[in-house]
Amino acid sequence: MKVAVVGTGYVGLVVGACLAETGNDVVCADVDAAKIDGLRQNRLPIYEPGLQPLVERNQRGGRLRFTTDVGGAVERSDVIFIAVGTPPDEDGSADLQHVLDVARTIGQRMRAPKIVITKSTVPVGTAEKVRAEIAKYTDSTFHVCSNPEFLKEGAAVEDFMKPDRVVVGVDSPDAAQVLGELYAPFVRTGNPIIFM
Repeated sequence: MKVAVVGTGYVGLVVGACLAETGNDVVCADVDAAKIDGLRQNRLPIYEPGLQPLVERNQRGGRLRFTTDVGGAVERSDVIFIAVGTPPDEDGSADLQHVLDVARTIGQRMRAPKIVITKSTVPVGTAEKVRAEIAKYTDSTFHVCSNPEFLKEGAAVEDFMKPDRVVVGVDSPDAAQVLGELYAPFVRTGNPIIFM
């Protein structure tokens, strides 16, 4: 499957590398040119056990690429994960500016049906905001899903590769089918994918 992961922080990098490990064609995009340059040279901005060899192996195998061209990553992908930061506002609520900026880029650059998944830590109702932002810029068919992450620092690769559950909020049976296929390699031991 052709996958874009927008944001190469802790969550985005783990998601991208693990999805590439199961044979998906993954491009991770970030606006931080220095970070992308480092990732292309296998210099990771974080330490997580098992992540370095995943990134190296999948870059070498051509299944994992890094770019600053977020729009280009959107255009070439069928599934797009939004994994950008959501720092707290002054009142403590999540700042959704970066999430909505990515949604805007998706809307402006999509020319074919897409499935958009929020991985960022966001409040309830964010999927509707993402959907509305994308819809301002496109008439193409798209689905917005929520897929919260349950990664523990120090065990993130293991948690992603062998989850005790995968929780996905979906808006259509088509999106559920695609995400079921994407996550199938990670739940072979019988742990559930929970669609809500």
